[in-house]
Amino acid sequence: MVAKLEKEDHARDAGFSKAMHGQVSGSGYFSGFVGKGKEASAEAAKEYFKHWDGFEDGNETEEEKQKRLAEYATLTRQYYNLATDLYENGWSQSFHFCRFYPGEGFHQAIARHEHFLALKMGIKTGMHVLDVGCGVGGPAREIARFSDCRITGLNNNDYQIARASMYAQKAGLEKNLRFVKGDFMQMSFEEGTFDAVYAIEATVHAPRLEGVYGQIFKVLKPGGVFGVYEWLMTENFDETNAEHRKIRRGIELGDGIAQMVRIEEAVKALKAVGFEIEYQEDLAERPDAIPWYYPLAGDMKYCASLSDIFTIGRMTWLGRSLVHYLIGALELVGIAPQGTRKSADSLATAADALVAGGKQKLFTPMYLTIARKPVAL
Repeated sequence: MVAKLEKEDHARDAGFSKAMHGQVSGSGYFSGFVGKGKEASAEAAKEYFKHWDGFEDGNETEEEKQKRLAEYATLTRQYYNLATDLYENGWSQSFHFCRFYPGEGFHQAIARHEHFLALKMGIKTGMHVLDVGCGVGGPAREIARFSDCRITGLNNNDYQIARASMYAQKAGLEKNLRFVKGDFMQMSFEEGTFDAVYAIEATVHAPRLEGVYGQIFKVLKPGGVFGVYEWLMTENFDETNAEHRKIRRGIELGDGIAQMVRIEEAVKALKAVGFEIEYQEDLAERPDAIPWYYPLAGDMKYCASLSDIFTIGRMTWLGRSLVHYLIGALELVGIAPQGTRKSADSLATAADALVAGGKQKLFTPMYLTIARKPVAL
């Protein structure tokens, strides 16, 4: 059974974003964090957590699962309405993981991960590139500088689009970057628009990978390249193992994911829509001295700079506890909107699940695939 795609309503989404975020898209992190519309924020939390409350262990019916898949767009949009400021405050403006080398700072490693994707794809000056699920534009800014290409960022969250546009203007990259509203399961671009398309840990939000990969295939020019860092369960994941299912559910709940699938399903989906795979590798399987999940584990011994101490320190037990009680206090006095602490706690749940999944090699956030649309179809 395939879930029906949710109908887009840009006017509704823009109105909700304005009610929740107002004009804070141009403000600093803290004012953006506490300056939300209280009623809209509560509604966002209600819309998001209705898909998870009571189903933390995956004890849902097939009907309930299909409902969540059908509402993937609202699920993702409301997740990022709740989580964007938490991400920017606690992680960076690039919402993804990466590999680390000894002595390499957190932000340096994040940028290198983005450069590596651009390099493997062969992105060059003058290319028109699509960033699928662009977040607040951190990777797009870095890749535009690195490759001197022109990037269109696609996003279904108005707040993130506003922030991405603001950051591009501040960076002097308006000529290289533009950010547009849209659902990656039903793109409105003309067929054969882009020279290249990339997605960094974003297409995992799709209800079906074959659906989003098919849209990417459509908007690529013949001979165009697609590069993706995909979130996937590995061959070690056992559906009959209760602990494994709990780990997957924790990742899904805390990261706004309608459904996680295995590596072989993603590869099959790429081939099914017509892509020719040129390169594939699970970068999480490289024998690195530092694990990709070390920031989430709050492992301070790997910090390589002063800024790392602040970033990784937030992930320690003490850092999480301080955030939990601080946000709770801000909610209590009405500064932070209701649902903020629950959102932060769900991110902590996801962090624990991601670390567990990484340690047991059940999950990878960086299955790299480079695929090409054939010239002759």
